[in-house]
Amino acid sequence: MANKTQEDGGIHFPFPFTPYSIQKDFMAELYRVLDAGKIGIFESPTGTGKSLSLICGALSWLRDFEQKKHQEEARLLETGTVPLSDGKDQPPFLSSSCKETPDTLRPAGEPDWVTQFVQKKEERDLVDRLKEEQVRRKKREERLQQIRHNAQLKYAAKRMRREEEEMERLLHLSREMLAEGTGTEPLEQLVCGDEELVLAEYESDEEKGAARGVDEEEEEEDLEEEHVTKIYYCSRTHSQLAQFVHEVQRSPFGKDTRLVSLGSRQNLCINEDVKNLGSAQLINDRCMEMQRSKHEKSRAEDEKPKRRRQEHQAACPFYSYEQLQLLRDEVLVGVKDIEQLVSLGKEARACPYYGSRFAIPAAQLVVLPYQMLLHGATRQAAGIRLQGQVVVIDEAHNLIDTITGIYSAEVSGSQFCQAHSQLLQYMERYGKRLKAKNLMYIKQLLYLLEQFVTVLGGNIKQNPNTQSLSQTGTELKTINDFLFQSQIDNINLFKVRRYCEKSMVSRKLFGFTERYGTVLASSREQSRLAGFQHFLQSLQPALTETPVPHGDEGEARVPRSASPLMHIEGFLAALTTANQDGRVILNRQGSLSLSSLKFLLLNPAVHFAQVVKECRAVVIAGGTMQPVSDFREQLLACAGVEAERVVEFSCGHVIPPDNILPLVICSGPSSQQLEFTYQKRELPQMMDETGRILYNLCNVVPGGVVCFFPSYEYQRQVHAHWDKSGLLARLAVRKKIFQEPKRANQVEQVLLEYSRCIKCCGHAGGAVTGALLLSVVGGKMSEGINFSDDLGRCVVMVGMPYPNIKSPELQEKMAYLDQTLPRIPGQPPPGKALVENLCMKAVNQSIGRAIRHQKDFASIVLLDHRYARPPVLGKLPAWIRDRVEVKATFGPAFAAMRKFHRERPGPS
Repeated sequence: MANKTQEDGGIHFPFPFTPYSIQKDFMAELYRVLDAGKIGIFESPTGTGKSLSLICGALSWLRDFEQKKHQEEARLLETGTVPLSDGKDQPPFLSSSCKETPDTLRPAGEPDWVTQFVQKKEERDLVDRLKEEQVRRKKREERLQQIRHNAQLKYAAKRMRREEEEMERLLHLSREMLAEGTGTEPLEQLVCGDEELVLAEYESDEEKGAARGVDEEEEEEDLEEEHVTKIYYCSRTHSQLAQFVHEVQRSPFGKDTRLVSLGSRQNLCINEDVKNLGSAQLINDRCMEMQRSKHEKSRAEDEKPKRRRQEHQAACPFYSYEQLQLLRDEVLVGVKDIEQLVSLGKEARACPYYGSRFAIPAAQLVVLPYQMLLHGATRQAAGIRLQGQVVVIDEAHNLIDTITGIYSAEVSGSQFCQAHSQLLQYMERYGKRLKAKNLMYIKQLLYLLEQFVTVLGGNIKQNPNTQSLSQTGTELKTINDFLFQSQIDNINLFKVRRYCEKSMVSRKLFGFTERYGTVLASSREQSRLAGFQHFLQSLQPALTETPVPHGDEGEARVPRSASPLMHIEGFLAALTTANQDGRVILNRQGSLSLSSLKFLLLNPAVHFAQVVKECRAVVIAGGTMQPVSDFREQLLACAGVEAERVVEFSCGHVIPPDNILPLVICSGPSSQQLEFTYQKRELPQMMDETGRILYNLCNVVPGGVVCFFPSYEYQRQVHAHWDKSGLLARLAVRKKIFQEPKRANQVEQVLLEYSRCIKCCGHAGGAVTGALLLSVVGGKMSEGINFSDDLGRCVVMVGMPYPNIKSPELQEKMAYLDQTLPRIPGQPPPGKALVENLCMKAVNQSIGRAIRHQKDFASIVLLDHRYARPPVLGKLPAWIRDRVEVKATFGPAFAAMRKFHRERPGPS
């Protein structure tokens, strides 16, 4: 497909084909937002080519920005002067610290000659810095050109790897020979002074350079570069990121863009011993421990101690300075997704996790998951610098919930008890070897765990599975109230948290619990450990996250769960990073094992504020962003963003207007008003009326019908009622019925059978014309699933999926918004608006499963008279809102449905 260049207002947008008019509008508005340093909220329905519009629009701006920057640099280096007029039109390469004029920084009344001298010095310093950056940039470009066109570098790298492997093989043989020669005989006691004659472990200069790690001077010089202006693109899942990378590869920018894909160690690690740990936390800890081991080993060699030191943990063979350099450059040469990055790392025998991180400074486009960008500590650890950069957050409809989830933490009573028992056993076994400070902090941790269990109403010394709590229910506390009630206000949680991070006590504890069964111990200690083992086994059912299915899959290795202390560290971190913006939820269930403590973040804008403050521009994009008031008020306004800086853009769909029929049906065939409130939806007549509507729709709709219910429980009740009344059997005459499973590992199989049934019915003919899928709003099928063409010719929404208004968490959030956000005249209170918006976001996500491309068509049916209210209709996506028809009675609605589907082709 030939690339085509589109022009809008003098701006050239390369595109792989002739774009839709809405794509041209999208790219032009995106360019303006990035150029003006705004915050943009972009809505582009699925099927309208949003990803390509983002890629071509953003990279066109970056292309022009870099061109202007290089022109300004060339002019400055030629003249040696900086334009310092009023500070408004500064060159794009100037950092934020350089954008003030010297006059604004000088004290009033300062002599002119002093001001001129300082200004000249600043100009010289800036020119020198630009010269250094130019030299670095030229070196990088030459290096990447060599890799592109010179295969000798790759052969040299492979030869180096073969030499290293041969050396490792010989070293392994030498160690085996030594072991065989030693046999079972004890080592001969060395005479005084003979110690100096024994050869120490040898390490070549090259190996020492490799062992120094990224913190050493040599690596800083070569691996640390200037952070060029770049675009950070993030989305929810690795599959979405991989799809975006493939779109970049197919775009006109695919060959010339320096793109880096970032991921977690769990996704990028190629060290099988570490990867087999399974748990993300264990993999992270083991990796960092190996790096620390390497640095300590290097320091030990430099210090040359008089006595022989104990053997250190093995360093990671894939963390090699030279190989990481080569991998970094290979990453920048061509656009690669996570899988390609891992394959390249295996070939180069270099860590893809660190190789990709070292490529960040020179990258133009960095692709990464939500959590890595939105979590401050993770962002810092990954080497991500947002100052003056562009951030694009895609699939952002649930951005507020995502930030809230990232900074929230929940720990069960079982985990508290397990961590306490492990830590107590650890202290009893190694207490005499520990220093006083270690013992002090371990005792503080034990006390904290005991108090957390006590505040839930349990006893730390008893099995949590058999402990019944006298008081049940949910209780919310401010952080200070919780600390006082738990009687831990006298402990410095900041110091305890710091100790956990630095000492890696949770990692040590995990190692201890992995080995306790084989540890040599006294008879008294063995009995304690046996009891400990029995106790942990009793907790195991409560701690298992996902049961392993029977059969062949059941024999597969189950990833080991991390130490419960790791989860508790997250809870402590939450307690120490929020004050008035957080609450602690005491959730007391029937037994201690089912009870929990949860930290709830009420104000996600606190953590998002740093992103919008540092970035040049931020783009929040999605297929269904309505209602956008949540983003404006809860996220941006609370983060200190001025209303003038926020730009909204919403485009229509690419389908013809006649290809969609959105209906609001207010009453059923027997004139029963449709109102699915908590009080009325379980009435038999309401469930009967819903069944009659579906039966009529299934008679005229070909292919697949997807029906969304507000909850799994209500779907189960309706299904049981229809089965008892015989309506289910009548429905099955026209459509084969499928139900959304609760278990995630069964979703793919149900979808496969649903799809197969529709295809078979389309070709075979007969009474059964397709399938009916009963789904749940907010479930597995309501987001990320593609019901295109015959898979979703009609989407039905049963009722309005309001969240549980009695939920203590929701009530607290509503009260918080009512206190913190201003009341807008003529609008409901912020708390009530939150409930409305949560409902309509869920609706928009569900009905957005249909209509996935330009030639697709479908009907959308909203069953509830409350949908007819103007404030509710106003929160539907524009491309649906503009075409929706409200039907007070069922007759006209059914006639419109029959006409719509008769005029369309049958199942394809």
